[in-house]
Amino acid sequence: MLAVLWLPAACAAQPVQREVWSDTRPQPRGAALLRSVMLKSHNDARAAVGAPALAWSDSLARDAGIYAAKLARERKFEHSPQPRGNPVQGENLWMGTKTAYAYAEMSGGWVDERRLFKRGRFPDVSRNGKWADVGHYTQIIWRTTTQVGCALASNATDEYLVCRYLASGNIVGFDPLTGAR
Repeated sequence: MLAVLWLPAACAAQPVQREVWSDTRPQPRGAALLRSVMLKSHNDARAAVGAPALAWSDSLARDAGIYAAKLARERKFEHSPQPRGNPVQGENLWMGTKTAYAYAEMSGGWVDERRLFKRGRFPDVSRNGKWADVGHYTQIIWRTTTQVGCALASNATDEYLVCRYLASGNIVGFDPLTGAR
């Protein structure tokens, strides 16, 4: 299998980065494993900055699943229209070759954005001046976020991971690490 990971620069209108390699082993799948890995990766990142752990939300996972299925069906990779949900939900997206990536690799790309993160008020939170390069990470560590729910959907070639968050993060003028202005 030829695996291709599409990493749009934080889902903004910037050039697409591609990472290509060959692997013939499908990665393990399943709802229980997805939940476990997503909670662990999110909560490990939050613990590293002193943020409280997130709780899993079946309701958010259901919303994420509806949108992931839409992306897979339409073969699109774009954030859902805002505002999403009531109350408003945050959202992280990932797309890659079907069964080629472990769940930890999927969320790991978001967490790895921490290398560009700098303390500040959103959107002034990136060492390179581009908030979109840390936007997945800041949503994960956003102090006032308390719940996460994720889902995976696929088509014949690709998988789409969608994670939804309450309360939504990435609010202009607020500090991700305190949730305050």
